[in-house]
Amino acid sequence: MSQTKQSKQDITVLIILLFGTFLSFLNQTLMNVALPSVMKDFDITAAQGQWLSNGYMLISGVMIPATAFLIDRFKTRHLYLTSMIVFTLGTFIASISINYPMLIAGRMIQALGAGPISPLMTVVIMNMFPVQSRGKAMGFIGLAMNFAPAIGPTLSGWIVQSYDWRSIFYVILPLGIINILVAVFALKNFGEQTYPKFNFLGIVLSTIGLGTLLLGFSNAGDKPWLTFNVAGFVLIGLVVTGLFIYQQTHTKLPMLNFSVFKHRIFTLSSITNFVVIMGLYGGMILLPLYIQNVRGVSPMTSGMVLLPGAIIMAIMSPITGALYDRIGARYLNFTGLIILSIGTFMFTLIDMNTTVTYLAIMQGVRSFGLGLALMPIQTDALNDLPLELMSHGSAMYNTIRQIAGSLGTALLVTIMSISTSNFAAENVGISIEEATLHGIQIAYIVVTAISVVAAVMCLKLSKKAK
Repeated sequence: MSQTKQSKQDITVLIILLFGTFLSFLNQTLMNVALPSVMKDFDITAAQGQWLSNGYMLISGVMIPATAFLIDRFKTRHLYLTSMIVFTLGTFIASISINYPMLIAGRMIQALGAGPISPLMTVVIMNMFPVQSRGKAMGFIGLAMNFAPAIGPTLSGWIVQSYDWRSIFYVILPLGIINILVAVFALKNFGEQTYPKFNFLGIVLSTIGLGTLLLGFSNAGDKPWLTFNVAGFVLIGLVVTGLFIYQQTHTKLPMLNFSVFKHRIFTLSSITNFVVIMGLYGGMILLPLYIQNVRGVSPMTSGMVLLPGAIIMAIMSPITGALYDRIGARYLNFTGLIILSIGTFMFTLIDMNTTVTYLAIMQGVRSFGLGLALMPIQTDALNDLPLELMSHGSAMYNTIRQIAGSLGTALLVTIMSISTSNFAAENVGISIEEATLHGIQIAYIVVTAISVVAAVMCLKLSKKAK
């Protein structure tokens, strides 16, 4: 592969891919607020409805390991257009769904298309930009990856409150079509294809392994850990994933090349990212639970509390990317994660009367810290790899992110639930809201500890951009 000189056409390509990435990540959280309306329309339970979000995350997550093969096998233009067409087709099916199975089918098709988009975007940027200016470009990826899911609940809350839940898909559908039409005329190919052979066993093992692992973590949110739906699926996932790793490291034509972990900074950044994302995704679910379940405030208000933080992160991502090009990852990450730790600790002090303003400000502090830390970690990881391993590094990094998000959510919801139950049992007569508040406070203490651990780990990252 060879890097290309930037031009106006390159910038157009960047905008096209950024927009597609934004749409794919936006859809991760769009249905969360709409769930009660969907449950009412289709007469389904909350557990069934939760699959509108969990299923999307599961399918897109399972697709990610295969993207290294897809990127090396198919041209950028063809792969992106196919992914966006599949994503938009799923959006159309969901928009006209007349029953719950049809809606779920639409969401799963959306996820199939969304899976390859982010890793593809990363690989294109690594080919398009020289090492010394990748940070700024990766900062714009951070804008799409981190701002989109954060703004999702606010956007869907406004749409559902003002219109029908199907209007969510009516908004996404024309945006997807426009993105496809522009890509048809403006998108060009980046990198060189190596045309690897199809590794059938690798696809099967990765799909079963990662799929059951993510399914187990997803089930942990509302089921006991010591059941087949959680422990059973997690155990199967770990065993099959272990077989997948063994098969990939002993074949001449790996679907996912684990030699990326021979590169020290990539490995260290991936581990640090795993810890950070655990805290990020787990922390993201705690605040809406407090606002809606403890305080009884509307989902729309919950979304508005999250909005300032999302805007701060959107502003910080490209700024942080430019700073990375000058000073590297170490001090940016350490500063960001210390700020994140402080902001998270302040959430351990919330009570039944905490103001919405306090919540929004502290969430803004957390988002500022995350904005400093997230993309420099990823940029440092991928800068450590040669271009021929970039597709594998991108797929691996995004797979780790997916697992960390699911595990973090499952772990913190479990800690919250156990703490809530124990506190209620020890304090007879206490309200469920007060018990839940205690559980959320304990969970935030854990998130604070996770953030501090990540801050210490990042001190081994690069002092300067490579």
